[in-house]
This record gives sequence, C-alpha cells and structure tokens, in this order.
Amino acid sequence: MLHTFRKYNNDYRAIVSLAVPIIIGQLGGIITGMADTLMVGWHSTHELAAASFVNNVTNAFIITGTGFSFGLTPIVSEALAQKRYHAIGHWLRSSLVANMLTAVLIVAVLMGLYLNIERMGQPEELIPIIKPYFAVVMISMLFVMASNAFRQFVESITDAKVSMWILLIGNALNIVGNYVLIYGKCGLPEMGLYGAGISTLISRIVMLLMFVGVFVCKRKYAPYRIGFAAMGADRKSLRRLNALGWPIGLQQGLEAATFCFTAIMVGWLGSMELAAHQIAITISTVSYITFLGLGSAVAIRTGFFKGANDWARVRKITVAGLHIGLMTATVVCIVLWSIHKDVSGFFTDSAEVMAFVATLLPILIVYQFFDGVQIILANALRGLADVKAIMWISFVTNFLIAIPVGYLLGFRCGLGIAGIWIAYPAGFLCSDLLLGARAWRMMRGKK
Repeated sequence: MLHTFRKYNNDYRAIVSLAVPIIIGQLGGIITGMADTLMVGWHSTHELAAASFVNNVTNAFIITGTGFSFGLTPIVSEALAQKRYHAIGHWLRSSLVANMLTAVLIVAVLMGLYLNIERMGQPEELIPIIKPYFAVVMISMLFVMASNAFRQFVESITDAKVSMWILLIGNALNIVGNYVLIYGKCGLPEMGLYGAGISTLISRIVMLLMFVGVFVCKRKYAPYRIGFAAMGADRKSLRRLNALGWPIGLQQGLEAATFCFTAIMVGWLGSMELAAHQIAITISTVSYITFLGLGSAVAIRTGFFKGANDWARVRKITVAGLHIGLMTATVVCIVLWSIHKDVSGFFTDSAEVMAFVATLLPILIVYQFFDGVQIILANALRGLADVKAIMWISFVTNFLIAIPVGYLLGFRCGLGIAGIWIAYPAGFLCSDLLLGARAWRMMRGKK
C-alpha cells in the first residue's frame, strides 16, 4: 500500500506546491466574506439576510465569469510546455478583451435582475437594503473580470505567488474598509451593508491596478510583454477562448446557480432561514475554495503534460489529485464536526438562526467528499480542454437532479431548509459518477 502511494510523491509535491499559493490567495477572499458576514450580522440580522440574497445571486455570475476566464489555462499550459512565451502574451491580451466583453454581458443580465428584485418573492422589509448593495456589487464585476485574465495568466505560468499576494492585500484592504464604512469609523457616516459594498468595489479596483503594475514592471514577464504588445486580439483567438471559456463558465455557473436557486427558495421560508443559510454557506466556502485551489493545480499540470504529449503523467496527476482531495475532505470533516455546536455563535446571537444552522452543518459535513472529488475530476478534464462534457454533466446534476430534489424535499415533503440543503450531496454524488466515467474514457486509451 505504501509503495503504491510513494510512486505519486513527485506528483503530490508538484500539485501541493502549486495549489498552496492559489488556496491562500482564495482563502483571503473567504476570510473577507466571513468578516463581511460577521460585521454585517452583528450590525443587523436583516442586513445579514439581505447580504445572503445578494451574495448568492451575484456570486453565481462571478463564478460564471471566473469559469469563463479558466479557458485561458489549458492554452497557456500547453504553450508553456512548448516554450512559446510570446504566444502566451498574445493569449493574455486576447483573454482581457474576451473577459471584458463577457463582463458587459454579465452586468446587463444583473441589471435585468436588479430591476425585478421586487418580483423574486423575498421578504418585503429586505428590499430597501438589498437594492443599493446589489447595485455596487454589480458594478464591481467589471474589475473582477479584468483581474481574472491576469490571475489565470500568472497561475498558469506557475507564478501563483503573485496572485496570492495581490489577493491577500486586496482582501485585507476590504476588511478594513468594511469596518470603517459599516460602522462609521474615522469620521465617516455609518453605512451598514451598503458600506460593505463600497469597500468591496474599492478593493477590486485596487487589485486590478496591482495586477497591471506587476505585469508591466516584473522583469521575468518581459517575453510575455513582447507578445502582449506585438499581437492584437484577433477573431480566431477570441473564438478559441470563447469555445473553451463558455462551457467552463456555464459549468461553474450552473453549479453556482444551484446555490442561487436554493437561496431564493430558502428566502421563501423567511428571514431567519435565509440568515442561517448565509452562515452555513460562508462556512462551506472554506472547503470549497481549498478543493478549487487543488483542482486549479491539477488543471494546470494536466494541461502542461498534455502539451508535452505525456499521457502517463496526465493520469498520474489526476489520481494524485484525487488522493489529496480525499485526504483534505477527511480533515475538513473532522474540523467541522469538532466545532459544529459552537460555530454559529461567531456570526449571530439569534437563537432561532443558530438552531437552523445546527440542522445544516451535518449535511455540510456529509457532502465534503462528494464535492472534493467532483472538483478534482472536472479540473482534470478542464486541463485537457474537454470542456463541453463537464458543462453537460453539470446541467444534468444541478438542474435536473439537485434543484428538483431540493424543492421536493423542502416544500412537498415538508423538510424545510434541511430538505433544500439535501440537494447538494445528491447532485455532487451524481456528478462524481458521470465525471469519473468521462475521465476514464478520456485517459485510458492515450499513450
């Protein structure tokens, strides 16, 4: 048994060394989200409920847009294996153009939702709090999408520490801004949830400026800058980025939309349930981001070895990623179980909200293994540019299985918020089976 695992040692090290800076950078965003939830929750339970609705809706689009930018990863990884550095600079420029066009489309869709918030069945008392916060977060999408292009570039060339530090600095700025603007410190007016939105917008602008500054000034990036400046974003490049990016974006968006729809359904139950949902989702994102960082490292490595036409290493990287994902899920489950009785008290003093959170945490613990496996498998396929398959699998498991199961159990069977949450492990398990079958078919015949 030990000999079996030892043969993956080099792959374990490669994945972990690449994943750790990605995870740290992403966890900075999660810590910011937790700080948002803590500060908003202690300011007002109604604001916490409003934040839950807005964050779940807008995060679906942020995740879709980020997924779209992932289309750059397999292209850059292959070019890096073939040492085509000028071409990578060209692809970065094309990615910036494609990302900004996508951002404009996303903002247009969000504007349509903004104009129809009153028709979404949310508690009436939350609407005046929801709308201004929604508007500010919507505008910040433009800066998120521009930053995503640079972020995928630096991570795909295995320089993930750059994005880690930029994300950490930007998120630290966001936390300070939240404290100042939510509670009205340093002589500024008390703005509550709207202040949290303003802080988020400012931090996202600053992060984009830092990415641009590093790309322009860092000596190591000189060959990429030549390609960036020499070649424009031609239609052929944009078509390829769209062909890769949209299936990934839709796959990510479909999964995020499941959380969006469940947030809307939880809102039908009431403000207390919605506040509990926000707390449980905030806790769950720590493990999700960890799995996503591991998955990103797997995608970069599988894309690199595909470019080198080394399919044996592609298979080893995928299996090693699954090993690490399962070990991570085990640790996460142990930690969650050890704190499950007390963790909700950090976010609220409402006994009713805490009782609802207590019913959700066992479900959250159960689905960690399913979620970790599906993320690793989907990213292994993403590195191979097999993106249409993961899009259709996501559609089936989320829209045809998870959402209907949540509605039936939550409302028809009378299980309430717990029934809605059972949709998550049901969808993830089906996704594991379908993605595993697809990965097996893709890799077994390659030499």
